[in-house]
Amino acid sequence: MFEGKTIVLGVTGSIAVYKAAELVREYQKRGADVHVVMTRSACEFVGPVTFETLTGHKVSVETFDRNFQWNVQHVALAKRGDVFVIAPATANIIAKMASGIADDMLSSTVLAARCPKLVAPAMNTGMYDNPATQRNLETLRGFGVQIVEPGVGMLACGDEGRGRLADLEDLVDATYYAMTVQKPLAGRRVVVTAGPTREALDPVRYVSNHSTGRMGYEMARAALALGAREVTLISGPTALRAPYGVRMVPVVSAREMESAVLAALPQADLLVKAAAVGDFRPASVADQKIKKGEGGLTVDLVKNPDILAEACAARQPGQVIVGFAMETQDLIANARAKLEKKGADMIVANSLTEEGAGFGGETNVASLLTASGVEKLPKMSKLALSEEILRRAAGMLR
Repeated sequence: MFEGKTIVLGVTGSIAVYKAAELVREYQKRGADVHVVMTRSACEFVGPVTFETLTGHKVSVETFDRNFQWNVQHVALAKRGDVFVIAPATANIIAKMASGIADDMLSSTVLAARCPKLVAPAMNTGMYDNPATQRNLETLRGFGVQIVEPGVGMLACGDEGRGRLADLEDLVDATYYAMTVQKPLAGRRVVVTAGPTREALDPVRYVSNHSTGRMGYEMARAALALGAREVTLISGPTALRAPYGVRMVPVVSAREMESAVLAALPQADLLVKAAAVGDFRPASVADQKIKKGEGGLTVDLVKNPDILAEACAARQPGQVIVGFAMETQDLIANARAKLEKKGADMIVANSLTEEGAGFGGETNVASLLTASGVEKLPKMSKLALSEEILRRAAGMLR
């Protein structure tokens, strides 16, 4: 996600400073080089040595620190960053940024930075709700700064309310969105389906498949990073955390997913059908748990709705629809037949038998089929593949 990227992390004097150390590790696990700038107040909670040990870089605190490097330190850091994150951000640093005040190392560096900026407030509820703080946050939004809203819960002071630092996973997602410069989906509405569907056999058992939903969730995450104004994720049951900023529509069965897709389709510019929808469901569902008894069990199955075909038939002019095809044999032939029969604009084909592809893993290997031909892509992360697919789909939008 962040390979080859530099993140400048500003840390201010909030009790949530300790979470900033965890945030550094989350960034590093995804390949980022992290440089930390601290305020003096932040140093009262966690010492600079902690961040220096984690990052391998000197932590900047004092504007006039004689570091004997032949550069102006706050300007050098400002130029180095691909994104500038302030987490936790106190009411004080928010006010300084809104007013253009540069009276310490952090405020000077962030004022000089031209890269995307992200602010994650963390403070007492009264301070956060104060009209002055809300005005300053609105000013920062007007400057193009992305604000990651704080969570609600028990605060360190004992109060209950809004003011907790956002979840680290949400901060990682928001940083990814801010760092992605090209926005080919700017202003577009995207609908993504993900995960398996489950078809009840009785109150205890169901028929399903091995999909974990990872491909669809990464697709939704990538759509937001590429500038989509709204992303709706229609998801079957998974163990995954919803990407930051998406509108979740949870479903269970194929018919529930059908209803959700057809309801969302009229407002969508792009539909990506990444879900592994079950082709069949039991013809009847038992009211009570089916007992084992003697002998075997015969279950009559009926076809589920063909959601991709229905969506293609119902689409409006200008809408683009992308489908997926998971195969175990005759990959391209079966995917091409699906493309032509359903009427989709693109089919993403992958084989369950190919190394690096399939359910559950972090990577995938896919071929993209359109009316103009087939393009085989190399093995890559599912997030990188999602970006590739969405950039091509964006080029089809009118």
